[in-house]
Amino acid sequence: MKPLPELMSFIEGLPEPHILFDTQYRILAANAAYRRQFSPQHSVVGRTCFEVSHRFSVPCDQAGESCPLARSRESGQRERVLHLHHTPTGEEYVNIELAPLFDANGQQAFYVEKMEPLRVAQGPATAQGLIGRSPAFLHMLGLVARVAPSQATVLLLGESGTGKELVARAVHQASNRAAKALVPVDCSSLPENLFESELFGHERGAFTGANTARGGLVEAASGGTLFLDEVGDIPLTMQVKLLRLLETGTYRRVGSTEQRHADIRVVSATHRDLDQMVAQGRFREDLYYRLSTFPIHLPALRERRDDIKLLTSALLERVAPKRKLGVSDRALQVLQAQDYPGNVRELRNLLERSALLCDGDTLEASHVTQALLCGRRGHNSPAPAPPASPLSLKSVARAALQHMAERHTGSRAELAAQLGISERSLYRKLNALKPDGCT
Repeated sequence: MKPLPELMSFIEGLPEPHILFDTQYRILAANAAYRRQFSPQHSVVGRTCFEVSHRFSVPCDQAGESCPLARSRESGQRERVLHLHHTPTGEEYVNIELAPLFDANGQQAFYVEKMEPLRVAQGPATAQGLIGRSPAFLHMLGLVARVAPSQATVLLLGESGTGKELVARAVHQASNRAAKALVPVDCSSLPENLFESELFGHERGAFTGANTARGGLVEAASGGTLFLDEVGDIPLTMQVKLLRLLETGTYRRVGSTEQRHADIRVVSATHRDLDQMVAQGRFREDLYYRLSTFPIHLPALRERRDDIKLLTSALLERVAPKRKLGVSDRALQVLQAQDYPGNVRELRNLLERSALLCDGDTLEASHVTQALLCGRRGHNSPAPAPPASPLSLKSVARAALQHMAERHTGSRAELAAQLGISERSLYRKLNALKPDGCT
């Protein structure tokens, strides 16, 4: 069954990239916007959508991806997903919106797919913003793509070091406020007596030292996004005034009776358990519901271990930009075996220490193990390696320590100093790594 010429003409004239394909995933048409953005050199007509976009040999749902066509077959309606596509400029995250077209018998005959690049994150290691392609990361990014174009308040929930400010920036950049400012407010660092004037501004003479009138961070964010980081640390006395801002869109400068209008979108973030704080009376319930119109959970690094390889490459470019460091397979296994309570921030610190301990152009397992031993978590037992890994972290640590001890020609005190630990700690570690029964 061939599509009507009128349908082909309609798709060709659409301003956004669109393709038309059949129930067998074969592309029947790609409009001018698609050809310019995704395939300027080669025609995609006659090829399958999964081969063109993903270089898969099977449909997306058979290759571990979410397939909008398969979902549309089940639901009978329009479906949206976020995919990582191959493009002429590299891999890009693309919002996919697929609509089924029905024949005279009510059966799905064709599918129209609109593609919109999400330019706030990338899969490759060269990205300088959000980086990842694991299922947990893709789910989080898909929520960002859905909520960003709206005016809904967003609450980012995640442990320290999971990249909450980066996600807030992604929400802002994918919104219709991207041309205006994103203004971050570190709620944990503002003293209670200065919080109100920093947020709302003050008039001259409002308090001692207020020699001139000054606008606050809300005014600085006019037309853009106000990012309230660590919102769980906002004093109770300020929570009611923030609630008024969210409910009415108005506020007053300190020392003024004039009501001002705030044209802002609010994104907030916290690592605290706000539900528990509400139950304990430490956070207003009404403010909590105002802030959490659309909550997004940011996965911890241990929930997205598959992204550690991508993150490692990108972070090494930042901590050692002139060295072009590689990472051995064994070193990567050690990195992927950690639990990272400090998340990406901790991974960055570990890689920076490892790079400083490496004199060559490749990070080895011994460099990472040495960096772990001299880090603040060196006294803890390392997390076990993933079940699929044939190499245990204990064997890597034993080999690395034994190798260093065998090559070291000085005293034990000197070796301990080289590792950045005490001589007693070194003795315990060496003794613990010996086979059972040895002394």
